[in-house]
Amino acid sequence: MSAALRLVAAGALALLAACRGTPPRPTPPAQEFVAQPSFTATQWQRVPGWSKDDAREALAAFRTGCTALRQRAPWQAACEEALAQTRPLDALAARAFFERLFLPWQVTTTDATGVRVDAGQITGSFEPVLQGSRRREGRFTVPVHAVPDDLVTLELGELYPALKGERVRGRLVGKRVIPYPDRAAIGRGEGPGKALVWVDSAVDAFFLHVQGSGRVRLPNGETIRVAYADQNGHPYRSIGRVLVEKQELTVEQATAPGLKAWIAQHPDRAEEILNANPSYVFFREEAITDPTRGPRGALGVPLTPGRSLAIDPRNLPLGAPIYLATTAPDGEPLERLAMAQDTGGAIRGVVRADFFAGLGPEAGDRAGRMRAPGRLWVLWPRGAGAPMKP
Repeated sequence: MSAALRLVAAGALALLAACRGTPPRPTPPAQEFVAQPSFTATQWQRVPGWSKDDAREALAAFRTGCTALRQRAPWQAACEEALAQTRPLDALAARAFFERLFLPWQVTTTDATGVRVDAGQITGSFEPVLQGSRRREGRFTVPVHAVPDDLVTLELGELYPALKGERVRGRLVGKRVIPYPDRAAIGRGEGPGKALVWVDSAVDAFFLHVQGSGRVRLPNGETIRVAYADQNGHPYRSIGRVLVEKQELTVEQATAPGLKAWIAQHPDRAEEILNANPSYVFFREEAITDPTRGPRGALGVPLTPGRSLAIDPRNLPLGAPIYLATTAPDGEPLERLAMAQDTGGAIRGVVRADFFAGLGPEAGDRAGRMRAPGRLWVLWPRGAGAPMKP
């Protein structure tokens, strides 16, 4: 049971006690361990690979993020200087920009036994390209749904301040809010009826949901973007983990390419495995203003291939520059500065990030095979104290 539901349940018990007298005190549930972030200031020379990274690319991504951050503390001064630059900087000057205005803070946490943990899981994401049509026709029979009219979102913090940031989704039946249909039920025709586009592969549509956005090429040659708009309120469940638990795949095989290969070899079980993830994403159409940039992330700015990350905003500050040290799928070190410009339902944890690899099949192969331990450093403005969430 989540913290939000425990608080709601506690409130309900208190109200019941006031109406009916004090009931026997129930045995309190065991407290679920929740890891907390810790930040340790360090020196630039102790950040692995910092002197080799091309900070010009990172500075360009930071400037993009500043369109959303420039009015927020503590980013004003750094964003003002970054946006005021009229001429491109060379690599040395771009690195000096970050060293002068920021301090690196290593991200760590402790596990349930109190042991310090400085490494976590780094995965990859990309923007897929699907084939589709605005009408259901021919091979295009799989819907990519818009946000349904009957989806209701409740911001619990507006009712109970202690639940700030918690939300639930459902739909109204009479005067009751009930859960929205899960993936399997939607597949049976329950829930949304409005489709933005129709695509030709249920598997590709599923992985579009996992990525949260993608491009669709239409029969007339036009390419549109479908971007994340909302979700049905059910928690994300990794089908890779499901197949590992069923001993159908090893942990090493449970990559996106491995999952697609398994589904291709077991077409009679595809629906069963895809429906093991009850989460279902709804989309909106978004203009492609720059084909070289990715979709808008949670910060509200386009993602930069190779320089944007998705993080857990409960633990790390959305919008911050974050230095990443991990291993690429080819075994080479991946050490570079990127911007925390997105979030994701599967991105949960303290030392946890999802690396945006870019657009198309090559980026998809790289992102799909990316799963390695990694370390993170938050770059925080000098004089602003330790990093904090917004």
